[in-house]
Amino acid sequence: MPEPIAFDESQVDVSSIDFSDLEAQYHVPEPEHSYEHFVICDGAPIAPEAKAPVLKKVLTKLFSQCGKVVDMFMPLENGQTKGYLIIELESAAAADKAVKQLNGKKLDVKHRLAVNKLPDMEKYALNDNISEEFREPAIPEFRSHGYLKSWLLDPNGREQFMLHHHDTVGVYWYKKNIQPEEVIEPRAHWTSASMKFSPKGTYLFSFFPGGVQAWGGEKFDRIRRFVHPGVQLLDFSPTEKFLVTLSPEPITIPPEDHPARAQCLFSADSAGHKLVIWDLQTGLPVRTFALPPNLEKQQSMPWPLIKWSFDDKYCARMGPDALAIYDTTQEFALLDKKLYKAEGIMDFEFAPAGVRLATTRKNDPPETVFSFWTPETPNQSARVSVVQLPSRQVLRTVNLFNVSDVKLCWQDEAKLLCCKVDRHTKSKKTTFTNLELLSLGEKDIPVEKVELKEVVSSFQWEPHGERFVTVSKLDTPNPNIAIPDNIVSFYDVEEAKVAKQVIKKWLCYKTVTKTHANQIRWSPKGRFVVVATITGANGELDFYDSDYDGEKEKEQSDKVKSNLKLLNHHEYKGLTDLAWDPSGRYVAGWSSAWRHKIENGYRIYDLVGILRKEELIDGFREFEWRPRPPSMLSSNDKKKVRKSLKEYAAQFEEADAMEADAELRELILKRKRLLQEWYTWRKEVIAKLKELHLTQEQAETREEVIEEVKEEILEEKEEVIE
Repeated sequence: MPEPIAFDESQVDVSSIDFSDLEAQYHVPEPEHSYEHFVICDGAPIAPEAKAPVLKKVLTKLFSQCGKVVDMFMPLENGQTKGYLIIELESAAAADKAVKQLNGKKLDVKHRLAVNKLPDMEKYALNDNISEEFREPAIPEFRSHGYLKSWLLDPNGREQFMLHHHDTVGVYWYKKNIQPEEVIEPRAHWTSASMKFSPKGTYLFSFFPGGVQAWGGEKFDRIRRFVHPGVQLLDFSPTEKFLVTLSPEPITIPPEDHPARAQCLFSADSAGHKLVIWDLQTGLPVRTFALPPNLEKQQSMPWPLIKWSFDDKYCARMGPDALAIYDTTQEFALLDKKLYKAEGIMDFEFAPAGVRLATTRKNDPPETVFSFWTPETPNQSARVSVVQLPSRQVLRTVNLFNVSDVKLCWQDEAKLLCCKVDRHTKSKKTTFTNLELLSLGEKDIPVEKVELKEVVSSFQWEPHGERFVTVSKLDTPNPNIAIPDNIVSFYDVEEAKVAKQVIKKWLCYKTVTKTHANQIRWSPKGRFVVVATITGANGELDFYDSDYDGEKEKEQSDKVKSNLKLLNHHEYKGLTDLAWDPSGRYVAGWSSAWRHKIENGYRIYDLVGILRKEELIDGFREFEWRPRPPSMLSSNDKKKVRKSLKEYAAQFEEADAMEADAELRELILKRKRLLQEWYTWRKEVIAKLKELHLTQEQAETREEVIEEVKEEILEEKEEVIE
C-alpha cells in the first residue's frame, strides 16, 4: 500500500479559491431596519442653500476615508443648512471607523464635528435622565486662590524655598544669617513621594495615590487635582501651559453604565496608555500616549519622554527611526500629518530660546529650532543635524566618525550649541572627547572644534555667556580610587581679526588637575561657578569668580578677558545635591536621606562661598528653591539699578542688620524718628517764613552790622635810654 502524500497547506494560494457558494450559504443578512451603518454628524457649518452642494462634497470626501458613502442627507431650513447631517455608509464597520476617526475632528477654526452612530442617538434620546426641555448648565461658583505670584511682591526681594523631612513639608522665606521665616505652617502627609515647583514657581505639585495635585497662592491652597493613578514621574512645559505625567499602570476606562464613567476624563482611545499631557488651566487631558515597546522592557526610564519648544508651540517624542512632532496650537495634531524620519535617531533637544539666525530679519520673530543625532552605519557617518520648524529645513549638518556617544548641550540663549562627541580609536580600546561648537547666529553656522585627549564627563555653559567649564579624565584605569585623577578646565573665547572678520576660538585658560570634582554649577547670572564633588560620602565645594577684579595669575592666558580666582573651599560630607537660587545670590547644598542616612540636612552659602546657614535635620529628604519667572524690567531699567546698586545695597544691609539685632533695630528706628521730626520742624519753619513774605535774601538785608573797636594793653615795659 503506497504511503500517503503529506499535504502542505502553506503552499496553497487561498486567494485563488472561490468561496462565493459558501458565503452565500452562510451569509447572515442584516435586519431590514438596522441602522448600524448610519452615523449622524453634528457641528457642521451652517451655510446658505446655494453652498450646500459644495459643503456636501467636502464632507463626502472626508467620510469616504472611512468607507464608501452610500447616501448623505443634509436638511435645510429657511434657505440654509441646519448644521447636522445623516450619512449612510457601506457597512457597520465603516460607521464604527467614522466615529473613531472623525468624532471631535476640527473642520476649521470655528467648527468641530461630533460624530455618533444613529442607534446611539436613539438610545440617548430614550434615556430617562435626558429631559426634552433645555436646561442651562449650572456654572460652578468661581473660587479665587488669590494672586498666584504673590511671593514676587515681597518688598525685600527675599527668596522662598521648600524643605521636606520625614512626612512634613514646609515653605520658608530665606533670611540672611537668621532662622528662616515660615510662609505657611509645615504640613504633615502633604505628599506621598516628593514635591516639585513648576518652572516659573507658580505652582507646587504633590503626589497622591490617585495622581498629582497643584497648590498655589499666598497660603498654598489646593488649586486642582490631576487624576492619573500610580503617577511616578512628572514634567512641565517651559511656559507652564502643560503638565506631563507618567504611570506604570495603564489607563482603564470604566464601562458606560458604571457610575465612575461620568467622572472619567479620558476618552476610550486612551485605554492602555501610560503617558498623559494635561492642560494646567483647565485640568483636562489633551493627549495620551502608549509607551514604545523598547521602553516598556527597560528597567530605567529616560525622562522626560516629551520635550518642548521654548514657547510651548511644539512638543515632540522620539520613536524608532522617527520623531513625532506635535503642534500644540492645533489640538496636538501631528505636524504636517507625518513623522519626521531620522533613521537610528538616538537623541534630540529643542533650543531653549528663540534662535535669531543670520538670515532672520530684525523685526521677525525668532526661529524654533531643534537638534538631533544619528549613529554611524556601514554606509554613513554619524551626524548631528540642526532643523528649523515648521519648515523642517535642515540648517546645518555635522558629520562625525568613530563615535561612541553624543550629548547635545544648548546655551541658554540658544546662540551656541555644543556637541560633546565621545570618540574611540580604531581599535576601540581608548575613548576621548571632541567638542563641536556651533554658532547659530553667524552666517552658514560655522563649527569650531576643540580636540581633547580626555573623556569629558560633565559640561556646562555659562548663562548669558560664551564661556564653559568641563570635567574630564584620561581613559586609563586608576589603580587607586583614593588618588584624584579628574581635570577641571575653564574655557573662554579668544577673538582674532582676519580680513576684517572676527574669528572666535575657544581657549582653555585655566586647568585644575588631580581633583575628585565631578559636577559644575554656574550661577544663574553668570560669572560665579561652583565646582563640586558629589559622591554621597566626601563632598567638596570650590567657589570660583571668573571675572576677579584683582591681578591675574601668571599661569592664566592673557589672550582672554577672564580672570579666574578660587574664592573658597569647603568640605561637606554626605553632599548629595546642589542648587543656586534664582537670583544667583545663594547656593544650597543638602544631604538627602533618600541617598544615605548620615548627617542629613542642608547648608546655604553666599555667592563667594561664605557659609550663611547650616541645619542638621533627621530624616531630611529634599530642598528646592522656588523658581522665578523672567524679569519684566527693560535693559534701561536694569542699567538704572546697576548705577544705584550701592544705594540699594546699603538699604538691604540695614534691613538685614535690623532683622539680626533687636537693639540695633531700635537704635536705627529711633534715629529715623528723630530725623523725621527734624524734617517736620524744618518744613514748619519754612512755611512760617513764607507766610511773613520773608525770603532768605530779605532777611539778610534787614540785618544791621555793628562794628566795635576795643583796645587792650597786654604788656607795658619801661626802658631808660642813656
